[in-house]
Amino acid sequence: MTFSTPSSHEPPQGNTPIPTLIIRPPKKWVPVDFHELWEYRELLYSFVSRDVKIRYKQTALGFLWAIIQPLFMMIIFTLFFGGFAKIPSDGVPYPLFSFAALLPWTLFSEGLTRSTTSMVSNAGIMTKVYFPRLVMPISGILSPLVDFFIAFIILILMMAYYGFVPTIAIVLLPLFILLALATSLAIGLWLSALNIKYRDFQYTLPFIIQLGLYASPIVYPSSMIPAQYRIFYGLNPMVGVIDGFRWALLGAKPPEAMMLVSIGVVVVLLVGGLFYFKRMEQYFADVV
Repeated sequence: MTFSTPSSHEPPQGNTPIPTLIIRPPKKWVPVDFHELWEYRELLYSFVSRDVKIRYKQTALGFLWAIIQPLFMMIIFTLFFGGFAKIPSDGVPYPLFSFAALLPWTLFSEGLTRSTTSMVSNAGIMTKVYFPRLVMPISGILSPLVDFFIAFIILILMMAYYGFVPTIAIVLLPLFILLALATSLAIGLWLSALNIKYRDFQYTLPFIIQLGLYASPIVYPSSMIPAQYRIFYGLNPMVGVIDGFRWALLGAKPPEAMMLVSIGVVVVLLVGGLFYFKRMEQYFADVV
């Protein structure tokens, strides 16, 4: 951020000109000031902590809600897709197969929802004080991590029940968690900036997420997609995330070229989203 105090255009008061403070956004090619973000790390922690507390405030079941949603979805998918439809699961018991995919999907969908609405829900703070606006969508993708790690305990218990021992590929699991977070941030940056001006996005988002649920390899394996279409299927960035989770935890089939396509899409969306968010940042307080 740059500051200047021009005085040539200001009328003098006595013999002393009145200084004027003008705050302008810095002109940089890099859309993220990491040093500034680090200085506001306590604010980021406050946003994340507040979101977690609000989510479970005055609830009878508390943190059990982090388990109930993916667990009940797993039961429904197992009954209808694994039982009635007989969809294959690459040699993995279907409950474990679907639950291992629902965890990263829930992390992505919750993060996307919260980051998209973060600008509007924090409008009162945004219009009163200055802080890096990027803090808000970032806090939106980080708060679901609490739910993720709680539900992850259930996944570990399920793996023990079915006798699955992780392979050496589990050391790459943190990278796939980061990829899920990066995916939700990449899309959330675009939608949070657009949602400031067009509130339609927050109403259509649940429908988009529902479509994405079935467009991702959650209830079926990626191996069901014909080989000639798998590269295009990888344009869905959650394909690489979900296949990576199953590979790292369950020893499923290693990710194919779809993984590289998914990573490439996330990088393009993330870089583009950062630039678009930075460009629109100066209008947020006026429009919201």
